[in-house]
Amino acid sequence: MTCSSDGSLREWNLETGEQISSDWRDGKRGVYAATLSPNGNKIVSGSEDGIVKLWDIDASNIIAKWTGHVDDISSVCWNRDGGRVLSGSYDGTAMVWDAESGNTILAITTGHGAVYSAIYSPDETMIASGGESGEYEVIKIWDANTGKFIAKLEGHTRTVKCLAWTADGKTLISGSDDSSIRTWNTTTWQQINILTGHTSFVRGIALSPNGRILASASWDKTARLWNLENSQPIGTPLQHPDDVWCVSFSMDGKLLATGCKDNNAYSWDVAAIVGQDGLEELLLSPNVS
Repeated sequence: MTCSSDGSLREWNLETGEQISSDWRDGKRGVYAATLSPNGNKIVSGSEDGIVKLWDIDASNIIAKWTGHVDDISSVCWNRDGGRVLSGSYDGTAMVWDAESGNTILAITTGHGAVYSAIYSPDETMIASGGESGEYEVIKIWDANTGKFIAKLEGHTRTVKCLAWTADGKTLISGSDDSSIRTWNTTTWQQINILTGHTSFVRGIALSPNGRILASASWDKTARLWNLENSQPIGTPLQHPDDVWCVSFSMDGKLLATGCKDNNAYSWDVAAIVGQDGLEELLLSPNVS
């Protein structure tokens, strides 16, 4: 599934590269974020019109529209059981929605000039938000039940655009317009490492299902794979014709999808890329030798 600033959501066959059925549309405003529900039955999307929209996969139509944000929605994600949706917006707020009723459960005024990413911690006790924040470009941590502020992570020198949390909850990962990717200890909230190599804005990151590989998307026209065990790049950068906005792994971790400003999505053979460096073990679970 892809979403686009052309206002469409589209389904694709990964084996053939062909689009499945017609576009999903609701007006002409751009769709900036979309994610599949844990049970695979629904898609939630965030749009330029400031509305969170819930779609039925089988019927390919809208089930519900949730209003509350007053600016573009940049980020949407589900909680683990699919009962809640978290959204982040250019209006500087992060909102938690009841996925059944559409009611607002929590509205956090983050202090970011714009929220570009908002995600749950794996145990769902915390929310991390990243964006613009005046003098300092920071990540902020919030209590997921009360919205109470917990911590501020400083280090990036430009806007934080994307976040990912490792499955064990011990590490938070961030990407920024300063072209760096940084890892953070979620016990001390101190920076662990900086992954360098991109030469322009890092706009998207994604963790492989087994948590051993990180993928990143950048406006330097590349996507990259990283070995999280030593913070080193895997293989050569994946070259694109234009800026790369987003990355996503398949459920088995063997394919990577990227979205590019040239209006196309691309798929990449992760197994072949890691194999070239003799790192096939990175496709296995961490406890499998």
